[in-house]
Amino acid sequence: MNTPQTLGELRRSTFSESRLKTRRVKDELRENLIARLRDGGSIFPGIVGYDDTVVPQIVNAMLSRHNYILLGLRGQAKSRILRGLTALLDVQMPYVAGCEIRDNPYEPLCRRCKLELARLGDELPIAWLTQDERYVEKLATPDVTIADLIGDIDPIKAARGGHDMGSELTVHYGLLPRANRGVFAINELPDLAGKIQVGLFNIMQEGDVQIKGYPVRLPLDVALVFSANPEDYTARGKIITPLKDRIGSEIRTHYPATVEEGAEITAQEAWVRRDGLAMHLPEYVSDVVERIAFAAREDKRIDKRSGVSQRLPISCMENVVSNAERRAIRNDEKTVVPRIADIYAAIPAITGKLELEYEGELKGADVVVRELIRTAVAKTFDRYFADADLQQIVQWFDLGGEIQMAESASAMEALAGLKSIQGLLEKVKQLAVTAKDSAETQVSAAEFVLEGLHAHKRIGRSEERVFTAGEKPRKQDPVVSREDFPERQRGRRSFN
Repeated sequence: MNTPQTLGELRRSTFSESRLKTRRVKDELRENLIARLRDGGSIFPGIVGYDDTVVPQIVNAMLSRHNYILLGLRGQAKSRILRGLTALLDVQMPYVAGCEIRDNPYEPLCRRCKLELARLGDELPIAWLTQDERYVEKLATPDVTIADLIGDIDPIKAARGGHDMGSELTVHYGLLPRANRGVFAINELPDLAGKIQVGLFNIMQEGDVQIKGYPVRLPLDVALVFSANPEDYTARGKIITPLKDRIGSEIRTHYPATVEEGAEITAQEAWVRRDGLAMHLPEYVSDVVERIAFAAREDKRIDKRSGVSQRLPISCMENVVSNAERRAIRNDEKTVVPRIADIYAAIPAITGKLELEYEGELKGADVVVRELIRTAVAKTFDRYFADADLQQIVQWFDLGGEIQMAESASAMEALAGLKSIQGLLEKVKQLAVTAKDSAETQVSAAEFVLEGLHAHKRIGRSEERVFTAGEKPRKQDPVVSREDFPERQRGRRSFN
């Protein structure tokens, strides 16, 4: 069946007139959400770790037909969730062709569409909105005006159309009216000036907006959603109390609860599958990259109010793969296999994503990040080698052995040196790596073992990546009590 192109064709189609007249956007979202719940489908595909926390709260808000706000630190998928709401809208929606506010052809709001309906009747042209076209997003900034959001007088319209300045036909509609019959999202709501936030009162409570200078109200049909960072309440602005009172639900987002969830997000978002060379990304490398973010979120030298975004492991992983790719290209290797050394080479992808406290600033971002990587390596190492006997490897270094593992060294060159370390290549079997695997894979696994021993201070490593024996703990000086000294040596004076 062809899509109706006029109001008359729309009346004769399967689209219910009464349904289009009475069904509002929040009802539409609610009905489609209920259908999705009954089918057992995912509400927000691609969103990991929120199934038992955030998503149920969003579902409750939508079933209640609430306007709601997602409140959370940076990098917690707030914008992505809001944009995912389009999947809960109807596949297509009819509107009056050419209408700036996507008027319902049965009940138009703007003066132009009312005049066109009266003039053309059933010949009124109809156009169709897709799901994505029904989502309007605005990043709040301090320079946003009421005219941007609601609308204002347009003298150019008046001049071109020969209208009086008081005519409703001279209105220039803002973003909010243009989101009519759809979803309107405002990101970083606290950045919106307080007097501009007041302009949202009517649409949230009475369901209409008033255009500046006009005795006209538009009863818009809009679902309003917001996002905000708690830190912004004090750093850059705040949500005024009357507006907070009108927001139906305040939903808190969070970072991944487990390393596994974080790794799943990073694997989903990071660009690691490159064209050209084959790629093998060891699980322990992914684990270390993810644990850097977890260690940073717990570190006292890093500002917890600012948060550590999930973008950190994503960017870090992309740099890790790129460094391994560069090494493979230069050494004419067939497979790209990242090593722990590549994570240290990815420090520039980490430092810019951390806000340091005073103690961290004193040490410097590079030093802090290197310590975070070392902590992450140690925790990942314990996952594989917590009960392993690695004394033979440690003893090899204690007896004077040393090896340089330059991050640019080819796999064959590095493997030749690693074979001299007693017991090392046998231990990588715990990483499911054997002598049958490629040289690149064996070198990556062996280096991880050495980095793990270094992280636990059992062997040493220089900045030039030369692994040596670890520093031996100094023998403590014997504890001497005061009774071991005569009175005059202790500085006391006796009087008889």
